[in-house]
Amino acid sequence: MTHATDNRPTALLAMGPGIADRLLADRHRARLAALTRTDPYLVAHDLTDPSPEVAAAFAEAEVLFTCWDATPLTAEVLAAAPRLRAVVHAAGSVKHHITDACWERGIAVTSAAGANALPVAEFTLAAILFANKRVLHSADRYRALRAEHDWLAELGGSGNYRRTVGVIGASRIGRRVIELLRPFDLDVLLYDPYVDEAEAARLGVRLTSLDELCAGSSVVSVHAPQLPETHHLIGAAQLSAMATGTTLINTARGSLVDEEALLPELVSGRLHAVLDVTDPELPPADSPLYELPNVLLTPHVAGSLGGELHRMADQALDELERYTQGKPFADPVRAGVLTRSA
Repeated sequence: MTHATDNRPTALLAMGPGIADRLLADRHRARLAALTRTDPYLVAHDLTDPSPEVAAAFAEAEVLFTCWDATPLTAEVLAAAPRLRAVVHAAGSVKHHITDACWERGIAVTSAAGANALPVAEFTLAAILFANKRVLHSADRYRALRAEHDWLAELGGSGNYRRTVGVIGASRIGRRVIELLRPFDLDVLLYDPYVDEAEAARLGVRLTSLDELCAGSSVVSVHAPQLPETHHLIGAAQLSAMATGTTLINTARGSLVDEEALLPELVSGRLHAVLDVTDPELPPADSPLYELPNVLLTPHVAGSLGGELHRMADQALDELERYTQGKPFADPVRAGVLTRSA
């Protein structure tokens, strides 16, 4: 029951069609309704052409609770929300919808990037361990042979003991991957121009150049942000530096890898790849990536799926509760950081 004077902030959900039903369980909607004055079932899909009901709610909203495919908050859109003070994003990157106009207005922003980083890091850990164990290769060969075979001889160079893993980018996900790798008997190299030797030591990794990392790793995993300077970060020179049998894992963005340079290395069988992202996002129907036995191609599923979306909702609601209590966000997004983050 609320009191006659209700000081809870007014909030509005804003995200793509169908997303709220996957993101929010009944307990999330109940918590949202308890923390704010909002209709937890009213969702703004398009703030550039809202329905009268959405337009009225947006005009009163102090907090916007967003997720994937939220409308970009341009100056024109924000003009319809004079009371807006905060955006709580129940997903990872806010680059799609947070604009300079938000920072100029002094709007506070937080995201559940930390929650979304966990499944990506878990996917990467599984991919690293399977890659060093040559699981894809042995499964493909077993399917073809269907007979007794000297697997110890064929897979003599495989395994996860004292192998070297190269992590490109000490991003939130990259750091979580490094953390997950600690219990294993693996050596970890890191390339990140923003990390110094002292920080690398704290992370328990060895800082290297990009070329040294590519040449010295049995698995290379990409976790750098998509920025102009990271376009085709992994190009022909880096790929040719990789030893035969190296596995390239990309769960970041497809544009970080020069696929024109990568494809010949994969078609020849010299390199292996685990690609959760490609450039373009959907490869052409005739792309060799779909058929190559040394490639595991997945449709951008390393991030939160199914019940994992509820973890992002939980983190976002925790942040919303902090806001209602007058506390600063535990995981704020700052304008300056976006120039070198996802």
